[in-house]
Amino acid sequence: MDTKELLKKVRKIEIKTRRLSDHIFGGEYHSTFKGRGMTFSEVRQYQFGDDVRNIDWNVTARYNEPYVKVFEEERELTMMLVVDVSGSGLFGTRENFKRDIITEIAATLAFSATSNNDKIGLILFSDRIELYIPPKKGRFHVLRIIRELLEFEPQSKKTNLSAALEFLSGVMKKRAIVFVLSDFLTDGYQHTLKITSKRHDLTGIRIYDRRDGEIPNMGLVQFEDAETSRRLVVDTASKKVRNNYARYYQERVRYFEDNFSRSGAGSLSSRVDESYVTKLLGYFKRRG
Repeated sequence: MDTKELLKKVRKIEIKTRRLSDHIFGGEYHSTFKGRGMTFSEVRQYQFGDDVRNIDWNVTARYNEPYVKVFEEERELTMMLVVDVSGSGLFGTRENFKRDIITEIAATLAFSATSNNDKIGLILFSDRIELYIPPKKGRFHVLRIIRELLEFEPQSKKTNLSAALEFLSGVMKKRAIVFVLSDFLTDGYQHTLKITSKRHDLTGIRIYDRRDGEIPNMGLVQFEDAETSRRLVVDTASKKVRNNYARYYQERVRYFEDNFSRSGAGSLSSRVDESYVTKLLGYFKRRG
């Protein structure tokens, strides 16, 4: 992808996702993820409806009319986007690959965070840590994250979520809002997930394609594993073969849902041809 095309794609994603974050998700994000508490802001004259418990009696006595203390939410939150860039993300049977939707969701979340003056960081992972961008504030930082999501070429096509979560715990000593974006076609992360969810506010967002869980009847077909590049001739006419694959896929989905639930982390799933806007809003509202 040349520079001109990249900048065009970045701008297109910014326009779409920033509009969503400004008009829809900014407020929902703010109400869902609270700050560390309330901090004193100023004193002003009492107005009808103010909580009498906030009256500043010293100032009131000095001016001989009621004044109240005004408090603001102390935020300074940090969001970490932990994004799967393994080979299975480059799959899609409709208009978009899974990785395209993951990029849009990550951008929407990042702009929602920056509109609330929160920091945003990024971890791209396969079976290793491919890229780490430390948390910072601001639009230009978010644009850099979007550029990396669009053009980054991972060294590996495999997946190891457990390694990504261990790395996260190593670099993030303070509690953070963490979104893991992946198709979660993996396992072996149960223990690390449980530890991570105790330290951070963790949510798993599973992006999938309608064909992820089924093999159509097409006779003898050569398949290539997106993560290992292994090629295999499969008799898709065999009902047993199709059922075994569907069972394997459902086991991965249940593993994701069960372990995120048991660890106390949040989770949601969205198909590439569904509205992730609806799914995210529903999740934020349930959390809020």
